[in-house]
Parts: sequence; C-alpha cells; structure tokens
Amino acid sequence: MGTRSAPPPEGHRPARSALRLLLLAAATAALALGMDQLGLPSPALFAGLVVCLAHALTSHQELQLPALVTTAGQAVIGVLMGVLVQPSTLTTLADSWLPITGITVATLLLTVVAGLLLARFTPLDRTTAAFGMIAGGASGIVAVSDELGADGRLVAVLQYLRVLMIVVLMPIAAVVLFGGTGAQVAPPQGEHLAWPIGLAAVLVIAVAGSWAGRLARLPVPNLLGPLVIATALAAFDLPLAASIPGLLSDVAFAIIGAQVGLRFTRTTLRVIRRILPVATALIVGLIVASAGLGVALSAVTGLSPLDGYLATTPGGIFVVLALAAGSDADSTVVLTVQVLRMLVMLLAGPPLARLLRER
Repeated sequence: MGTRSAPPPEGHRPARSALRLLLLAAATAALALGMDQLGLPSPALFAGLVVCLAHALTSHQELQLPALVTTAGQAVIGVLMGVLVQPSTLTTLADSWLPITGITVATLLLTVVAGLLLARFTPLDRTTAAFGMIAGGASGIVAVSDELGADGRLVAVLQYLRVLMIVVLMPIAAVVLFGGTGAQVAPPQGEHLAWPIGLAAVLVIAVAGSWAGRLARLPVPNLLGPLVIATALAAFDLPLAASIPGLLSDVAFAIIGAQVGLRFTRTTLRVIRRILPVATALIVGLIVASAGLGVALSAVTGLSPLDGYLATTPGGIFVVLALAAGSDADSTVVLTVQVLRMLVMLLAGPPLARLLRER
C-alpha cells in the first residue's frame, strides 16, 4: 500500500507564504511599471489587483497580507487624500459654498439611489451595492469597505469599472461637448520639502492619525484619523502634497489592490458576470447625471460648462486635474468640488453603512 507524503512542517508555512508574497510583490512592481509606461490610470493599484487576483484564482492555498501591512496601506492613503486640501481650495469653497455643497449632496444622493437600484436588480446586498456606486475616493472606499460590512472584492470591481469608464469617456466629452483641448498634463506640484522630510511627515501623520482615530473611536480609524490630521495640516499651506514620495504612494495603492485581489474566488467571478450589465448601465447613467449637475453648477456660479463638467465628474480625480490643466479650465474650482465630494463620501460612508444594515 502506497504511503501519503507528509504535509510540510508548520514552521515552513509562514516562510513559504512570505516567499509567495515577495514573488507577488515583484510581479506587481513589474506590471505597474509596464502599465505606467502605457499611461494607464492608477497603475500600482491595478497591478496589485491583477497579480493577486491571478494568484487567488489559480492557487489552491489561501494567502493573506499581514494585518500590519494593510493597516499601513490604509493610513498612507488617508494622508494622501487629506493633503489634497489647500487654502486656495477653501477660499473657493467659501465664495460659492451653497451651490457647491448642493451639488455634492445631490451627487451623494445619486450614488445611493444607483446603489439601491443595483441591489434591487442584482443579488448584491445594499451595503455592497451602495459602496460600489459611491463616487469619490475610490481607493479609500475600497480600503474600508470590508470593515463597514460590504464585500470589498465586488466594491473594488464596481469602483474601478466606473473609474475606467470615466478615464476613457472624459477626454472625448470634454472635447466634443464642452470645447476642451483633451490634453492631459501633470498638475503643477509647487514647492515641496526634501523627500526624506516628506517621507517622515507621512509616517508620523499616519501613525499619529491611526492612534488618534482609535482614541476618538472614529469608524475606520486607520484611514479617517490620518485623513483628518493631514487635512488640518494642509489647510495651513504646508507643502505636503508635492513632498510625498511617489514610491510610497505607489506601495500603498498596490497594497490595497493586492488585499482585494487575494480575496477573489471563482464564486465571486460568477456573481460579477451576473451584475455586470446592470452595473454598467447604472454607471453610464451616473456619469450622464453628474454631467447634468455640472451644467447646472456652471449656470448658477457663472463657471464655464467645461469647469462644471470636470468638477462634477464622478471619479478619477487625478486624471480630471490633469485634463483641467491641459484644457485651460479653472483647476482650483475643479479641485474644490472634487476634494469636497471625496471627503464627504468617505465621512458619510460609516453612517450610510450603518443605516443600510439597520434597514
């Protein structure tokens, strides 16, 4: 009678998992570099998602990122989003606070309605559907969706499907409908600190923010704590946004993409295939409705239709800012509305999730 080979000793399993994680990290870096050369959006996040998704669907052994790694990724993303707020942004908000706030609330309501419709016509639960449709801060939404009771895998697919559609359609709409040039240039960076100081600042804010977030009992403290502190510091015109090393932000986005990709299963893919037609139709409707809100914003505030359209585009904030700079649009107004919506969506996420679960 044949003998069955003994399973590997317990001590070898962590070592093998660490080796697989290192190989996945190397593959993610290579793919992200290639995607960046092709000019694709969010290359690090998409690379981490694709590489780890391929592993999850082909490997018979489950693999997870260490909890400390995912916590660090969330905290760094919180800092990255908070430093987008600048004094010029707040001044613009003060001058036109009422219409901008109204447009932001209207966008939030549109995304919630789209999420409820998605849950109505697909097998998704309301929380997952709503977070999949929330427009603004896609990386932050994906990073915290699991903690708020949603399925992070499906939320990631829906969020980045919307971002991809926006990135493809936005330059065409800007040129054909709103008279833009369609050129995309890097947003101006302005003055910045030396990169070691920028790196130290991000790490200090991330650690202090996570600790303060837990102390204050914030929902999703590892994201919202650093976000609040970074926003407060950036409001005093500290040159943090241009001082964050690109490699650090790439690693943080790749961690979130990897975390999501490793949790996919074949069952998840079957669900995605069933929801894709309805989700695509709702995303198109959301993009069109947001463009209508942009036209309304331009009519109320005296902005150009191009400014209103770019300001209310539901996602892809960095591509939006690059297109605004290349099209002679008012980048300050565009940034104001985009950042405000991003912050509102992230802060509204926890109470929205609680409300949907209770109902």
